[in-house]
Amino acid sequence: MKKTGIRDILYEPPGPKARRRIRVVTALALILLAGLLWLIIRQFSLTGQLDARYWSFFGRATTWRFLGEGLLSTVEAALTGALIAFAAGFILMRGRLNRYAPVRFLSMAIIEFTRGVPTLLFIYFFFLVVPQMGLGLSAFWKITLPCAISACGVVAEALRSGVNAVPKGQREAALSLGYGEIRLFYQILFPQAIRFVIPSLISELVIVLKDTTFASVVSYADLMQNAKVLISNYDAMLSVYLVVAVIYILINFLLNQLSEYLAQRTKRSAAEGRQA
Repeated sequence: MKKTGIRDILYEPPGPKARRRIRVVTALALILLAGLLWLIIRQFSLTGQLDARYWSFFGRATTWRFLGEGLLSTVEAALTGALIAFAAGFILMRGRLNRYAPVRFLSMAIIEFTRGVPTLLFIYFFFLVVPQMGLGLSAFWKITLPCAISACGVVAEALRSGVNAVPKGQREAALSLGYGEIRLFYQILFPQAIRFVIPSLISELVIVLKDTTFASVVSYADLMQNAKVLISNYDAMLSVYLVVAVIYILINFLLNQLSEYLAQRTKRSAAEGRQA
């Protein structure tokens, strides 16, 4: 017997006429997109952007090695920033769930501040203000710390929503078995909360990865900075930015696929647990 999903409940399946309209509209959209792509390629050809001199250097191993080094720097900054954001977000989440009102208020204020301020302002702060305080940070930390600060508030709220999503009956059952608050949180609530919010955390990693594109502000040799070096050397803005855009799209696509896979796996595990 076919299972009925929420989509089947909310939306009726299209009839023959609706399916024909969908096919016609889809075909027209594809034709329009193909025409637009042809016009773009034709314009590039007329302006000489498709000349071999703008693309031939991609056939050299040194070009890809240079871009690969920038990509590794980007991934290093993004992963480090994500780890710092998770640690800071965990502390802020614990503060938001604290029984003392001043701690909750302070944590909430920090969360709202980090969520409301653009990442670029944090980067300018670390780039322009922090050195005047006598703190000599490397370019790596000038991009990593702002990205982490910008993301920690979102991470804190995601973790808090995961903790609140754990059924209250489990808390009551654990307390009846003699669990203390700390043991209850770390052994019962938080492990389940992590499973709930893993897809959200991976989505936040995508945002941190995108934020690292501001690394050129602090002269950090990431993928975008190395791309600008190639542009200045070969005077090939279109081709370089197009290749870099494809690289970013592939990375974000893989991360989104991982997020969806983990979300589906979490749902299956939860369903199997309820059936057991």
